[in-house]
Amino acid sequence: MANKIIIITAPSGAGKTSIVKQMLKDMPQLEFSISATTREARENEVDGKDYYFLTKEDFHEKIEAQAFAEVEMVYAGKYYGTLKSELERIWANERVPMVDIDVKGALSIKEHYGDGALTIFIQPPSMEALRKRLSERGTETQASLDERLGKAKYELSFSKQFDEIVINDTLEIAQAEVKALIDTFLK
Repeated sequence: MANKIIIITAPSGAGKTSIVKQMLKDMPQLEFSISATTREARENEVDGKDYYFLTKEDFHEKIEAQAFAEVEMVYAGKYYGTLKSELERIWANERVPMVDIDVKGALSIKEHYGDGALTIFIQPPSMEALRKRLSERGTETQASLDERLGKAKYELSFSKQFDEIVINDTLEIAQAEVKALIDTFLK
C-alpha cells in the first residue's frame, strides 16, 4: 500500500483538536504526527510528545537540509514544521500519519504528497459562533481575540482548496463526518 497521510486544519477555535483526538482514539491505524517548533514549551508540554522543540539555529539547519515536508512561520518569529523523518517513522510502523497544522502548511503537504494526502478543513458554522467559542475559552484578551478572528477570516478564504470541508456545528456530527471521510480515503 502506498504511504498515505491525513491532514486536518482549521481556524483556531473551530474544534480541530477535539476532532483529531477523537479520530486517534477511534482509528488505531492513525498516529499523530508531532510537529517541530521554535516556540518555547508551555507548562505541561513534553518535547517529543507535544512538539519537537528546536532552537532557531537547529530549525534553520533542518530547513537547509530539506528535512521538512512543510514549514511555516505561523506567528511572528515562531516557526512550525512537519519533519519528513516523523512521517517516515509513522509509515515504518505501518500506520497513517495524522497531521494537525495550519492552513498554509496543510496545502504545502498536499502539494508534496498529492493523491497520497487527504486534506480536511474544519469550518466553524459562522464567524459569530467562532467568536463565542474563543470568548468562552477565557484565554483571550480582546486584542488576541481580534487577532485570532482576523486570522480565521483569512484562513477561511482558503477552504475551497481542500479536498473536504466539514462544518463543525455539532461536534459529534463533525467527528462522524471526518471519520467517514478518512475511512473512505484509506480503503
